[in-house]
Amino acid sequence: MIRRPPRSTLSSSSAASDVYKRQASINVAVASNFVTPMRKLIEQYQRNSNTIVKLSIGSSGSLHAQIANGAPLQLFFSADQEKPEALIDSGMASKDSKITYAIGKLRLWTTQANADPLDMLVSGSFSKMALANPLVAPYGEAADAVLKSLGLKEKYINRRVIGQNIAQTFLYVESGNADLGFISASQDIGTQGSVWDIPSELYNPIKQDAVLINNQKHQKKAQEFLRFIGSDQAKRVIVESGYSTLDNR
Repeated sequence: MIRRPPRSTLSSSSAASDVYKRQASINVAVASNFVTPMRKLIEQYQRNSNTIVKLSIGSSGSLHAQIANGAPLQLFFSADQEKPEALIDSGMASKDSKITYAIGKLRLWTTQANADPLDMLVSGSFSKMALANPLVAPYGEAADAVLKSLGLKEKYINRRVIGQNIAQTFLYVESGNADLGFISASQDIGTQGSVWDIPSELYNPIKQDAVLINNQKHQKKAQEFLRFIGSDQAKRVIVESGYSTLDNR
């Protein structure tokens, strides 16, 4: 009778270890306005990488607070420049890693077909107006600046519906809980309703920065993903998603 040698438990555990190494994951915090293009970018990136990219989504303010409180996140894609800069100033993020990955654009949207959102806003022919919280969401801060530029900031203070982020603002309008809403140009409304593409001179440019968080696992993997975001391939996706970049404005 021929005895077969026992399988090596060492080789199987070694193989499992190799798989684990190949499938290292990074945790990425992304502002809610950028979720759709980020998912497209991750899909493209993972075609040629074994790194798994996991997302944490929220307003820039809430994500900044999570990172400041020690959340295990390797990268932060904010909707502004101030919050990544604050992490750098506190020593929690790498100054050399910071990039401006996108420049956001603001729209005023209503689900009413053949309407003029600007006329609705100026004339007051609406019940509720949605915008993201200006205290935590850069798109909300930009919306507040537009209202101020038009001399309407105080006029409609009691008609505001405040979302914690731009995604929630979108839902308020889509669901009919608000007649008008300030949204990101990147949010897909399809052919639904009417929009006003707000002139950029009415608000400060929404420059969105990303930064590498210090003292986290898989720093090299996170750096690789950040380099991909700065590539021409990634920039094409970003521009097609309704943003501009520093070299494509």
